[in-house]
Amino acid sequence: MKTKTTITKIAEKLKKIKTALIFSHVRPDGDTLGSASALKHALEKLGISCTLVCASDIPEKFSFLGINQNYTKLPDNARFEAHIAVDCSTEGMIGDMFAAFSSCKNTFNIDHHISNTMYAENNFVRDVAANCENIYELITELFKDTEHKIDEQIANELMLGIVTDTGAFAHSNVTEKTLSTASDLKAAGADLHEIIYKLFKEQKLQRARLFAAVMSGLKIYHDGKLAVISARKADFEKAGATTDMTEGFIDFPLSIEGVEVAVSIMEAGDKKFKLSFRSKGKIDVNEIASRFGGGGHILASGCMLNGYYEDVVDKIVFTVGNYL
Repeated sequence: MKTKTTITKIAEKLKKIKTALIFSHVRPDGDTLGSASALKHALEKLGISCTLVCASDIPEKFSFLGINQNYTKLPDNARFEAHIAVDCSTEGMIGDMFAAFSSCKNTFNIDHHISNTMYAENNFVRDVAANCENIYELITELFKDTEHKIDEQIANELMLGIVTDTGAFAHSNVTEKTLSTASDLKAAGADLHEIIYKLFKEQKLQRARLFAAVMSGLKIYHDGKLAVISARKADFEKAGATTDMTEGFIDFPLSIEGVEVAVSIMEAGDKKFKLSFRSKGKIDVNEIASRFGGGGHILASGCMLNGYYEDVVDKIVFTVGNYL
């Protein structure tokens, strides 16, 4: 029976296992990678062997914390006592590895998206700025009454997720608890300056060229309330860039005065597009994304759409217009 549970109960169950397979979501960001890596290293301190997997390649930009080295291909015929998904709101976010995830009878879903579909046997979903806040509480519970503490490595991995999902503490999802958690992680050795620099201030020339191309095609609709940017296959090829380099692009159109909703359309395949929605607060983009089978948060959500590019744009402009 699939149930909602608590961090305390999850900690109690995880302490009883000896092996775990931890899943990050497709097109991974810092929050899912930080959540998984921090949990892996915490469980290993308790003598629990952990393997990290993801249906997508891990972006090179996260290599500065050694996170890329934590991941491996899905083991063949391997058996684990628990399967854990972190920062994965739906089955689809686990991608083509979901069959492997659900093959275990002891599954855990630890997430922070309000659109979470509660697909595991044990589900803990709390709407906080970053899922690493939930993982921080879980690790704290795991280490209770032990000699273990959050070390520099775990602190950096958790801080990575918080910095990623808060836009370096600039987004409106930041709470007093978020800052308190970040303070604890800083005290434990997290290098906040390096993480912010690597994520937001350092970039490859290819990304800069891609950014210029994408922003030159910025479109405004509905009397300036909707901004749309697109990253097409030709843009990536000309700039020599990869798809993970678009992270953060959507923040620019949302910053335009008068814009209430920004949408990023990224070509992910033949007639296949990844959409990211952002809102300044008046519009619930989770509701909009859910109309297309996606979801996320009120201020930040996403989905996939198939079809011709022009038709995808028309659908988005029409649908968002109904909410403005």
